[in-house]
This record gives sequence, C-alpha cells and structure tokens, in this order.
Amino acid sequence: QVQLQESGPGLVKPSQTLSLTCTVSGDSFITYPYYWSWIRQPPGKGLEWMGAIGYDGSTYYSPYLKSHTSISRATSKNQFSLQLTSVTPDDTTENYCARADDGVAGYCGPWGQGTQVTVSS
Repeated sequence: QVQLQESGPGLVKPSQTLSLTCTVSGDSFITYPYYWSWIRQPPGKGLEWMGAIGYDGSTYYSPYLKSHTSISRATSKNQFSLQLTSVTPDDTTENYCARADDGVAGYCGPWGQGTQVTVSS
C-alpha cells in the first residue's frame, strides 16, 4: 500500500523560500505512468495543482507558479521535494503531495495527509 507523508517548516517569513518534502513508501518513483505532485489549498478555497515530477524525472509546473517553483526527487531516499521561492502571505496554504494516476496534473491517486504552511513575519 502506497503511503505519502509531507514534512515542512510550518511557518515561513515573507520573501523566504519554502521547502517541503514528501516521503513515499510502498512504491517507486520510476513506476510508469505515475506522476508525483504537489497540490495546495488556500483557506476557504479550492485545490490548486502546483507541479509534478514524472516517472522519468521530467518536471511540470503550473504556469501561475512556474517562475518560483522547483520540484526535485531523491530516488535513493524515496523522497520528492518542492521549493517555492519569494513566498508571500498568499502562499499560506495546506500543502499535499500525491501520486497522480490519471495524468501529469491529475488528482486521482493516493495523497498524503497534508501539511499546513503559514507565511507570516
């Protein structure tokens, strides 16, 4: 059974870089045709797909976040990570990592429980 667990700082100051890590158990990153995604949800709003890294290591980003988002993976650790630079209070969100079974920007597949990120000075 696949399990995903997010980890992160919880609180980040404006203009800093947010780094989140997702640890995966029960699956391999190189399994075709899965994509490993980051998704977030601002308070009271809908889900927003941020980006993903594919089974072949290719990366994909939301055009709205592409300029300050980076996703990478550490295959030996079974982890993939998100970096979001120059954060603002608008980046206060619940963040989820997930395996997308229905395409690069899909939402169908196992998800982590989520980790809250607050951007505040």
